[in-house]
Amino acid sequence: MKKIRYSGIRPSLMDIWWNAVMVKDCKEWDDYNIPFCRPLKEEVPEGLITWKEAKHIFKENIRKNKGFKRNEYICFYLDDFLFDGINGIWFAYNKAYEIIKHFAGIITPDFSTFADFPLPLKWWNTYRMRAFGFWCSTMGINAINNVRWSKDTLDICFKGIPKNSIVAIGAVASRLKYLKNRADFEEYLIRMIEELQPHTILIYGSSNYNCFKSLWTCGIKIVTYPSRRNIKKDYSGDAR
Repeated sequence: MKKIRYSGIRPSLMDIWWNAVMVKDCKEWDDYNIPFCRPLKEEVPEGLITWKEAKHIFKENIRKNKGFKRNEYICFYLDDFLFDGINGIWFAYNKAYEIIKHFAGIITPDFSTFADFPLPLKWWNTYRMRAFGFWCSTMGINAINNVRWSKDTLDICFKGIPKNSIVAIGAVASRLKYLKNRADFEEYLIRMIEELQPHTILIYGSSNYNCFKSLWTCGIKIVTYPSRRNIKKDYSGDAR
């Protein structure tokens, strides 16, 4: 496979679209030039909070204790406009780091790959998931890979994720409560198992579906984190 070569800042071009500086030290590339994102350590997060919640915690605690630490991992299972855009984590990644560094780690961003998106946009968002995760790891932040698929991205959506590792899935956006969506989801889930052979799958949302229950018989550990649509929790207390 071709190795990406980063030659530094070009006076006539801003690299903000692929953030070359994020992957300049990457020595491991998969097909389609997707950088490998390997977690720094294999651990199951004590808890998951969304980017929106992380920003609130940061705002509440940074003035009282500039070195505060939290044990939760940050996930991005939100509408994209809440973490993407000109002031979001991709274009303002250094500002994002100032928040992320106070937490135990991240689930790599859930940049959308909806069925009605143009295919190049889905590829770009897949690249961004891995590139952001790889960059976080270079900054000393543990990054667990989020897996997001669609029917026409099955040749790329698993690229850059190491086999036999921990992966995460956002079940909320998959709309599994509707029976018509389950067959395709189960098909792609099986494909992911075959491709990545994960030993642990983190589920954000409900895992009360047969497709997840059956994975236990395969020796795969399932860890569930209820979404904030299902529970209400006060994150305004002191940092711990």
